[in-house]
Amino acid sequence: MVAAFLDMDNRQSIAAAAVDASAELTPERGIRRAWEPVRDGCYQAATAYLAAEDQFENVQTPAATAAYEQVTRQLVAATQTLDEFYRTHRGHLEESTAMLAAVPQLAQQALQVASAAQHRVQTEGAAYAGYPSMRDRGAALDAAVVALQGARGANPVRAAAARVREESAALEKALAAAPSKERDAAHAVSSVTTRIAAVQTRAERLAPAYSALLREFNAASSADLAHNDRKSRTHIEQAQTDLQQAQKALTAGNPEGALDLTAAARTHLVDAEANVDGVTDRLLLLRDVRENPRSKENEIRFRLRDAQMLAVNRGLVREWGSVLDAQLERIDRIAGTLTGRHPDYWAYVTQLDAVSVFIAEVVQKMRGHTAQR
Repeated sequence: MVAAFLDMDNRQSIAAAAVDASAELTPERGIRRAWEPVRDGCYQAATAYLAAEDQFENVQTPAATAAYEQVTRQLVAATQTLDEFYRTHRGHLEESTAMLAAVPQLAQQALQVASAAQHRVQTEGAAYAGYPSMRDRGAALDAAVVALQGARGANPVRAAAARVREESAALEKALAAAPSKERDAAHAVSSVTTRIAAVQTRAERLAPAYSALLREFNAASSADLAHNDRKSRTHIEQAQTDLQQAQKALTAGNPEGALDLTAAARTHLVDAEANVDGVTDRLLLLRDVRENPRSKENEIRFRLRDAQMLAVNRGLVREWGSVLDAQLERIDRIAGTLTGRHPDYWAYVTQLDAVSVFIAEVVQKMRGHTAQR
């Protein structure tokens, strides 16, 4: 009986430690719930053992022998249940035990990685200490190290250690990129200087194009473009200001600041070009429509016929036939607006585009409907 008790107690201790590791690392697995009835069976057997020991200590009677045999059977049964539980979950339990045991080493290794990264910055990155990227990444790593040192519990420690490794890698990456920043910034300043000149040249086309729009077409065709000239000039001026600040930042030894400013300048230049293109492209489009106004109309009618044919071929006339027929009426009404000396070609184009978008949506729905059958 004593041997059976000691064997059960030893196995229970091993299993309980593994269950505790699982519960701490992966509580969502619910191992503790599966363990509780097994544990309770062991407790009951242990209680029976202690009661028999207390009652029949130093007693050699048939009643004592019978009690010892009964308790021994209970201990063996509890041990068998315990072994079955452990075999069922063996892989997960042993992995959890190993992972929990490795947590202190995992934290120590992360701190060593951080220390190595910080030492490298101190020895190789002195010239770049003032770079915002270096300061930000260094501060982030310091914060991660403090968080790891204060973490309690296996999962918080593991998460904090992972963050330390990530921030260490980010600091190393910033250090590796730092030497090329000055060269990159100088190239960016030169590139933006050239780009500003090119955009200024393109912007010279805006005013004549807008004047032509007003002369040749209905005023409503260009009403939304009335402020494009001013907007374009404002963006170019802001790009020039950003470029000047970038040149100063580069001279002051702040290439990252210069790169940020040249990026802002490029954004303004893109907006300036968009304002220019909005006017020049509109002029070309309206001239094309004026030259052959029925071309776009015929294109939309062709798309409508294709959509109607799709509805027929896929047996969807009941659902979509009347909807598509209504688009033919819309096209006819739009075509009828091209009257007078200065028709509103822009309204004509935008309304036909709206019909085209609607037809495309209907076609997509019909194809999706067929796919679901």
